[in-house]
Amino acid sequence: MAFYVSPTPAPVRPSTPPPLSASANSSAPPLAPPTATSVPTPTALAGDFVGFQAGLHARVGVVVRAVGTKSVGQVALGSSDFADQPAWSTIKVPLVIAAMRQHDTEQPTAPMVAAITESDNAAAESIWEGLGDPATAATDVGKVLRDVGDPTIVESRKLRPEFTAFGQTDWSLTNQAVFLSAAACDPRNQPVLRLMGQVTRDQRWGVGSLPGTKLKGGWGPSPSGRYLVRQISVVPAGQKGLAVVAMAAEPDSGSFADGTRVLTQIGDWLQAHLDAIPAAKCPG
Repeated sequence: MAFYVSPTPAPVRPSTPPPLSASANSSAPPLAPPTATSVPTPTALAGDFVGFQAGLHARVGVVVRAVGTKSVGQVALGSSDFADQPAWSTIKVPLVIAAMRQHDTEQPTAPMVAAITESDNAAAESIWEGLGDPATAATDVGKVLRDVGDPTIVESRKLRPEFTAFGQTDWSLTNQAVFLSAAACDPRNQPVLRLMGQVTRDQRWGVGSLPGTKLKGGWGPSPSGRYLVRQISVVPAGQKGLAVVAMAAEPDSGSFADGTRVLTQIGDWLQAHLDAIPAAKCPG
């Protein structure tokens, strides 16, 4: 189910970050986390989000999906699926999975650890190069996606030379949720999921404050310098099991700091509505 409140603006092509210490003027005061007083239907949940989104001063999109390859529980919130926007560092999750499968190992290497927990670009580039030439590497990472029904084509070219090729893959929120909902339940991926639970403190914005959450963020500027900030995560939802959240924000100010602030506000909103979001337990 999707609820879109406005047409998607003209696409903006973003990529890599300033350090989190980079400062920016906030375009809006932080919002107090809302309190969920009842368990709304998905339609009501989307309706509640419309009012909440109005105070965010950003173009945002959120897709929440229950875990499981055959999961049909899903709700889309916000004004965009960001289908024509770069994945940035969120693509490092399937990249590391592809490398672990190529080497038939359950033990992440030091570059794999750094790529996930620190979003280290040099480490990720070394993993990419280890898969073979760019076309072969893109095929291997793409296979990880296609195996779970995600049709995304992984970019093999450095469209903007200053950024990684794989980070410039256009990856919609819907497809990210499809991928992660299946990947979270695959025993082969548990070492990567554990790394997602060990992301450095300064990158635990968004849903990072929710206990037990596994996450990976990504961020980068458009050619004009406006930041897109993304995050994919697996979130514990009480007795119901696990939910996957894929979300992105392009703040009106264009600043990285405002992008992370907006995703954290959305994370707080989701925490207040955990009873209403789709969730399930992995098979077996």
